[in-house]
Amino acid sequence: MVKSSFSSICLTSTSNNKKVGLIASQVYEILTNIGCNVFHDSSLKRYSQSLKSKYRSDSFIIKQADLIIAIGGDGTILNASRNYGSKGLPILGINLGKLGFLNDIPPKNITNDLLSVMEGRYKKDRRFFISTSLEKRQNHLALNEIVVHSGAIAQLIEFDLFIDDSFVYRQKADGLIISTPTGSTAYSLSGGGPIVHPGLNVLTISPMFPQSLSTSALVVDADSSLRIELLSGFSMAKLSLDSHDSLNLKEKNVIEINKSKSELILIHPYEHDFFESCRTKLGWSRNLISN
Repeated sequence: MVKSSFSSICLTSTSNNKKVGLIASQVYEILTNIGCNVFHDSSLKRYSQSLKSKYRSDSFIIKQADLIIAIGGDGTILNASRNYGSKGLPILGINLGKLGFLNDIPPKNITNDLLSVMEGRYKKDRRFFISTSLEKRQNHLALNEIVVHSGAIAQLIEFDLFIDDSFVYRQKADGLIISTPTGSTAYSLSGGGPIVHPGLNVLTISPMFPQSLSTSALVVDADSSLRIELLSGFSMAKLSLDSHDSLNLKEKNVIEINKSKSELILIHPYEHDFFESCRTKLGWSRNLISN
């Protein structure tokens, strides 16, 4: 029997993919056959009739699990990172999404890749969260990005940006994206931001459709303290975190953004390579014309 690197494993998924229940059952069989204790959270209770694993509460999972297996797309990883990753639990992803930069294992490789990870052949990938507060109230975590946006099509908002208390610029734009390296392949990429290697300790600041033609994305040290002071244009403006949590904004609101002390640990199969993922999922090196 394989001596597993992880003994108590929680399954989770927010995906609506029809294969989730089948994949979860397959993972359960593979892991219990090598002596692992496998359970699931509330997100999989809808499969309770077919799953052999038992439901456990979040408090139990945080105390007892030593690995989270997230089945789905990057949205499932983001949800798991908020619930468990920010509490120190490592996450391994099985990819049922289209891109899946955060989850590596395709369904066809589940048995081999899972057993390989359980035998200790894996990489740990540490990612940082960013924390934001509105008017110095409750902090909210994001793994990918924090977005200040107008909430309406073709509606500008005006704001001042400060970095470490130094004034950077006053801008009129549809919004502003503050992205981690993890989020550089997510919303920031669609907004024209750069792809940033996940090992770099930086933040990317990208205005959305700025009124100024000379404004480009700005890359700064992630240990910098960012402050956004809102000036005008706030009929529907919002602050969005990983496209999940959303806070309403008002004129004169002050938003503070800092690197969080919380850290996400992603578990990758040993063969994982960031640039190979970019080639595969973004179509790098693909011939423009097929013969």
